[in-house]
Amino acid sequence: MSEVSLFKTFCLEQYKEKHQISGMEALKLFDRNDVLPYLQECYEPLHTQGASYIVNDIDEYIKVKGND
Repeated sequence: MSEVSLFKTFCLEQYKEKHQISGMEALKLFDRNDVLPYLQECYEPLHTQGASYIVNDIDEYIKVKGND
């Protein structure tokens, strides 16, 4: 598994834990809002940040996309 794939998995796990939703719910939300491609594109700056920062960034990204 690549570093980027591991990072995306980490982000999904952190997101579901923070929002207390299932992995499937988080994945569906990520799919609706193109979060996984976003995480791949922004891997370099994001992977150096803490989990809280990353989850907040994902929340902002979803808010902007408007498909929550």
